[in-house]
Amino acid sequence: MSVASFDVVVVGAGLAGLAAASSLSAAGASVLILERKPFVGGRAYSYEHPTLHEEIDCQHVLLGCCTNLIDLCVKSGVADRIRWYDELTFLQPGNAPRTRLKPGGMPAPFHTSFDFLRAPMLSMRDKIAIARGLMEFLRGYPQNDNESFATWLKRTGQTEGAIKHLWEPVIVGALNDSFENCSTKYAGQVFHESFLKSAEGGRLGIPTLPLSQFYSYVAEQCVRQGAELRLSQSVTALNRDGDAWRVSTSEGDFAAHNVILATNFHQTGSLLPQTNLAFQNFKNAPITTVHLWFDRQITELDHAVLLDTGIQWLFHKSRIRGWAEERGSYCELVISASFEQLHQTREAIFSNALRELAMFFPAVNEAKLVKSGILKEARATFSVTPGLDAYRPKQETGVPGLFLAGDWTATGWPSTMEGAVRSGRLAAEALSRSAGQNLRFFAQEPQAAGLMKWIAPASKL
Repeated sequence: MSVASFDVVVVGAGLAGLAAASSLSAAGASVLILERKPFVGGRAYSYEHPTLHEEIDCQHVLLGCCTNLIDLCVKSGVADRIRWYDELTFLQPGNAPRTRLKPGGMPAPFHTSFDFLRAPMLSMRDKIAIARGLMEFLRGYPQNDNESFATWLKRTGQTEGAIKHLWEPVIVGALNDSFENCSTKYAGQVFHESFLKSAEGGRLGIPTLPLSQFYSYVAEQCVRQGAELRLSQSVTALNRDGDAWRVSTSEGDFAAHNVILATNFHQTGSLLPQTNLAFQNFKNAPITTVHLWFDRQITELDHAVLLDTGIQWLFHKSRIRGWAEERGSYCELVISASFEQLHQTREAIFSNALRELAMFFPAVNEAKLVKSGILKEARATFSVTPGLDAYRPKQETGVPGLFLAGDWTATGWPSTMEGAVRSGRLAAEALSRSAGQNLRFFAQEPQAAGLMKWIAPASKL
């Protein structure tokens, strides 16, 4: 019996798969995208909660240095559904003054120096330690990933205040694990690209739509370019059939000259058990989010970093999404590296989060909580543990017509949406090279600004 045949079958409609499919379908390839879930986005997804009757997600953000992700959003027509912010607000419990970091009139890397020097959350000793540490990342970051960030903090003499009020909220929020499980390479990359290299690189972008709705624009662009998308269709086996691949799914088989496996390392390992990929060296890190709907506004802030508590971030989603004030406040609280919360009851997580939120915003005590929900993502990210780079595979597998994508592959980035998009575009480029086309899909690398044009060497992939 004949089966439908395609130039490329992309397995997985997360950001890696969508990025690969978008690139290849734009170049004229016949592409089939298979996704086992009923929605797109991969781990950057949203879903309709069955009892809350709200579409919720685990908030993902992008930065100005995420050039490939931004380019993908522009090309799919969803870039105008990103709200951009130039200021970060750090809050301490009680009536402590707020710390605001935003670009001033100085050139990079000194563009936030005025606010940094005035920051009430840091003592002068803390600021000296931070400045000494940032000097190590001024020209770039380590090219090997053998040192843990915990070791780096000790080596550079970071103070307790500097660790608690800057290094911890930024690194745990960005890399989603403890200092021991994060390499200095990727911690340094976070600070070099988003704090030092340019003011543009540190801009915070937050989608104004639930994530699966947001990334459905990318899927629709792929379809407009001729790709075919099939949801709720699990791939059960991959087999080489002569010069082509036979892709077996829960709904039938397909033939393809090329396959891009854009799945997480667990799924990839189950589909390629015969490979020598060292999946045992990868570990997941969880994120827990608490979703709260109040009958009134509890703060005028759209987002904030919350210090000295178990919560890292507040996203005031009703304000970010432009709700009318009379609809009340919808807040999402993010607990990164939430290993402890995985084993806690929802009641314990909820009561702790509500108590801590009121420490920053007393209006919580007067507001009526209309409804609430908790989302635990046990496999939210992979951990960039020291030495992991040696085990992150390239997109070329060495097997004819088989390529890998996913943020966990060799992208030069940690577990981020930008890393996922890069992996998809790298896989598409590798496939084009194998066909003798040598197409280029990458966006221009982030450019240094101000004095950093002379201090930092040009970025290279």
